[in-house]
Amino acid sequence: MTLDGLVALGQEAMAVAALVALPVLGVALLAGVAVGLVQVLTQVQEATLSFVPKVVAVGAVAVLLGPWMAQQLLRFTAALLRGLPEWVP
Repeated sequence: MTLDGLVALGQEAMAVAALVALPVLGVALLAGVAVGLVQVLTQVQEATLSFVPKVVAVGAVAVLLGPWMAQQLLRFTAALLRGLPEWVP
């Protein structure tokens, strides 16, 4: 495998990782901002109040988008394994 091929493979792996992680991280960010805003408006500074909604939101996204995320990871892994004979001398 050439250096260019290795760099392209690394770039594709990072792109797939970002694509799979983006929905979960985005929902966690939105839930955190929403809970923080509610805490500021109500002046309730309870630690569990900020933790539980984020866990529920991230869990819901993981359940809803889990099959799509697994499909993306399996697609990348299958392409990686199909190309393996070309890369190994």
